[in-house]
Amino acid sequence: MPPNFNEAETRAKLIDPAIHQRGWTEDLIKREENAGGLYKVRGRWRRDVKHADYLLRIPVRGGSEPIAVAVLEAKKNTLPPHHGLEQAKLYASADRLNVPFVLCSNGYRFIEFDKSTGVVSQPQSLVQFPSPTNLRQRYETYKGIDLEAEAANPLTIPYTGGDAVRRYYQDAAIRAALEKIAAGENHVLLSLATGAGKTRIAVHLLKKIADAGQLHRVLFVCDRTELRDQALGAFQNVFGNDAQPVSSKNARKNARILIATYQTLDVDTDESDANFFIQNYPENYFSHIVIDEAHRSAWGKWSIVLTQNSDAVQIGLTATPRQLTPTVDTPETKSDLQITADNLAYFDEPVYEYTLTQGIADGYLAACEVQKGRVNIDDTGITREQILELNPIDAITGQPVTAEEIYELYEKTSYEDRILLPDRVLAMTQDLFNYLIESGGPEQKTIIFCQKDSHADRVAAAMQNLYANWCKQNNQSQCDNYAFKCTAASSGNDMLPDLRGSSTSYFIATTVELITTGVDIPRIQNIVFYRYLKSPISFYQMIGRGMRLFPENNKIAFTVYDYTGATELFGEDFISKPPRTISDGSDVGLPGTDGYDDETVKSIEVEGFDVFITDAGRYIVVDREGKSVPITIEEYKQEVAELLVEQAPTLNSFRTIWIDPEARHDLMVSLPHDGQSVLLIRDMDNMQYYDLYDVLADIGYGMSPRTFDERADAFSYKHDAWLKTLPSDVSNVIQAIAAQFKNGGTNELESQYIWHVPAVRQAGGLRSLKTIGDPNQLLKDTKTRIFAV
Repeated sequence: MPPNFNEAETRAKLIDPAIHQRGWTEDLIKREENAGGLYKVRGRWRRDVKHADYLLRIPVRGGSEPIAVAVLEAKKNTLPPHHGLEQAKLYASADRLNVPFVLCSNGYRFIEFDKSTGVVSQPQSLVQFPSPTNLRQRYETYKGIDLEAEAANPLTIPYTGGDAVRRYYQDAAIRAALEKIAAGENHVLLSLATGAGKTRIAVHLLKKIADAGQLHRVLFVCDRTELRDQALGAFQNVFGNDAQPVSSKNARKNARILIATYQTLDVDTDESDANFFIQNYPENYFSHIVIDEAHRSAWGKWSIVLTQNSDAVQIGLTATPRQLTPTVDTPETKSDLQITADNLAYFDEPVYEYTLTQGIADGYLAACEVQKGRVNIDDTGITREQILELNPIDAITGQPVTAEEIYELYEKTSYEDRILLPDRVLAMTQDLFNYLIESGGPEQKTIIFCQKDSHADRVAAAMQNLYANWCKQNNQSQCDNYAFKCTAASSGNDMLPDLRGSSTSYFIATTVELITTGVDIPRIQNIVFYRYLKSPISFYQMIGRGMRLFPENNKIAFTVYDYTGATELFGEDFISKPPRTISDGSDVGLPGTDGYDDETVKSIEVEGFDVFITDAGRYIVVDREGKSVPITIEEYKQEVAELLVEQAPTLNSFRTIWIDPEARHDLMVSLPHDGQSVLLIRDMDNMQYYDLYDVLADIGYGMSPRTFDERADAFSYKHDAWLKTLPSDVSNVIQAIAAQFKNGGTNELESQYIWHVPAVRQAGGLRSLKTIGDPNQLLKDTKTRIFAV
């Protein structure tokens, strides 16, 4: 009968010695972790960190950085060797650790999944575990590279500043790019969600190439001055003064890293002649080119940057999913599809993808809640007869308009463009303002996407007035500059630093699309759609403004208030077939106006409509087969309940799993978002003072939840008889341990610092428990009884 080891004991006593015998020394083994989902307990931030047990790395030459090629998942010795395979495959897939070999072991035998063949091996003894030499040969064959060749040298360069400067998926993306370059390819596409750190990836990717002596001159191209300045700071942190910004007055020919905008290079519009670029940078002037936000500009505008440097290594960065599905045939969707097709045709498939939902599950991006609202007149449209009854006027002159100047029907997509509706603006802003009040107060950093510039003006004014009235009614002092317009036609972009940095002003920014890309504003708590969208690319960029975490401001999630159905663009599924040649943009229409002629059609203004908003439900964004989609909270809870009951049919079996840390970990990983969305539901249902055990037991088994305090207090009187059977000092220690549940639930009971807590130590601590038996068993008994009440 084998001993009953837990997972940690299995690793230490069985797996470690066996793989060391096969050549896997400590320097070749890494324990890769994610950040862990953020959650708050009694005012203190916690993280639920997940990891790969062993990331196996192969040596190339002495003193160089080993290269990750495999992940090994360990399970306790009483489980079959294949038990952790699916979990290990998840960690090792192309969108996680980017390694081709996945192994799993119970300490006696192992199995292997080889991504290059798609074959899962039969169980084998650990004495047959593959050696570093074996995996190196197979890795080189699979990737088509020779690690001794000069082209592969960047793969073996260590990070400047050590591994702490990167996240696990950033390292995976960098390795994926370098692998493709080492295989002789010079077009590389990386697709990562907004907020995942694409610029950081570019910096450290280029630094490895530079340190390998293979970088001559780099051009980093982005979409605006704001983004250029952000990139400049990131590059100068690593490259110092070798990185310089390009301006219309200074081409920076002496710099090694040139950071420029499309506008500066004169390649930003179809009418641009690229004179600045052509005159200053001869053909093949750059050895490396990075196109930031590769989805932003039609290829006809800036493709000359690539075609004039055909010998360069060219890297495209994008936050737009490779898969897009148009729901309607419009100029916007045609443009999106063409850009996607052009990217795939030129760069080929992304060598690495990291999605929004992966970032949420890993704890690197803020979780996303969706609150939908429906506007009554948006569902019906407005007829000419209805308009004439309310005395419409010309939106510019204020003069009355005739029936002949009014269309027979105005649909929702023409609202605030061809027809201005002050009642609609007021109803929507009042509804949003009420949500802000209910969710913490009006002073929340918020971006509202509007139909056009004049609409942004009116929304900003309405929000300002609502705020002023609220302050007066509640005897609150007003902050300066509460709501402001931030569009290309205003000076609002000058206020972006205040929106980003100030915690006491500049809360509500109304815009059309100025803040859709790249600008890093972690404080943003809400994204609001008052604008109808047809472009999935634009939608994902707008959503991206809320993705960054900012726990210093209590932000681990953000809310999307959707009044126009924009969130229906989540999870669209389309893979555009790459054309044989890159388009020149001639067949790509500009965003339309529903057939209206901008030059001749008047905008009218009408007051007097009865406008009201109805609640269309709360949603949470989850992963569905690799796609981010919103589902209702009720749907999510039902899904969680079904998964719980599938693995633990009864509350008692769920309790048994919960008190075992390893079994609980496996259970949480099986839930959507690796269980991170359960944390969001706890916040949304105002259950911050409940342990996740109670949240899940309520969802799955209908158990009445108890707060931290209620559960800890109940332990003492419910189990008084048991406590009295123990020596008094032991009883005192156990009650002191149980009391720690009030501070944070399950995690407090399992903290490695439990024996150093003053109350536990004063009661007798570990020494007292050892007098009557195994302290670990007593702790397990205590947990069982805490959750039994």
